[in-house]
Amino acid sequence: MEHGKSCCFTGHRPAKLPWGYNESDPRCVEFKQRLFAVISAVYDSGITHFICGMALGCDTYCAETVLKLKNMHSDITLQAAVPYSGQADAWREQDRRRYERILRSCDEVTVLSKQYTPACMFTRNRFMVDNSDVLIACYDGMSGGTLNTLRYAAKKDIEVIQLPIE
Repeated sequence: MEHGKSCCFTGHRPAKLPWGYNESDPRCVEFKQRLFAVISAVYDSGITHFICGMALGCDTYCAETVLKLKNMHSDITLQAAVPYSGQADAWREQDRRRYERILRSCDEVTVLSKQYTPACMFTRNRFMVDNSDVLIACYDGMSGGTLNTLRYAAKKDIEVIQLPIE
């Protein structure tokens, strides 16, 4: 697929989110509203292609937000950057169903490894940054994959929009 300007996402999984898996928590509801506003603004700036790493938590919120916007703007495309085949195999049933629903709605699915390796998440994150002009980081300052992705984006000199998790 040919893409114009692209935006990717990084963010925490439920274990690092203050509301965990409870998406009805007012903090999560408010966060998703802010996320919608930020992704809408990125779209309004001319970016129509979005790349999501398909992890639980913030990645899922980002993908679903893009799909919501895609219903409003037919020029939006969503690409799943799947770190390895079987990414969701060990997840809870409801999370696997949600993951599959998102995958089916994507315009493009890129699987980066046939099986899990210790480096597959890092490879996925680099792929997303290498193919993007903007990174939206749902981030609270903790160390981990999100921080590593932010550091890599800084080296690649792409625009970073930080969306604090409160």
